[in-house]
Amino acid sequence: MIKDKHIPRILVIDDEQDVSLFFKTCLEDQGFHVTFYSDPFKALSTFQPQYYDLAIIDIRLPKINGFELYEKIRKKDSNIKVCFITAFEEYYDSLKEQFPKLDVKCFIKKPVSSQDLVKHVMSEIISKD
Repeated sequence: MIKDKHIPRILVIDDEQDVSLFFKTCLEDQGFHVTFYSDPFKALSTFQPQYYDLAIIDIRLPKINGFELYEKIRKKDSNIKVCFITAFEEYYDSLKEQFPKLDVKCFIKKPVSSQDLVKHVMSEIISKD
């Protein structure tokens, strides 16, 4: 549970609305402020630099993949932390080869329990400072 005065803001981008609603509910129950989008282009067009503490982005999105979306978001906010969501086994080495500038170590595998989700998010938020 969040106890300091700053309420961390989390951006969730996943085209599966039920997943986004699950993430929103779990994280808001722990004191986070959560905004979610099912459309990655709408998320990008409304993205505000320096506003979010963490972005949680699905790897497989329609018309753009999560890594490409992350790169576009990073151009707007070079300090944002990110966790990727995936229902598939992804291999970090092949991802690094395809996206050499990718500096992400947080991957959340679907399905995820609410406890594991919160643990991932807290780890990323704490490591920001």
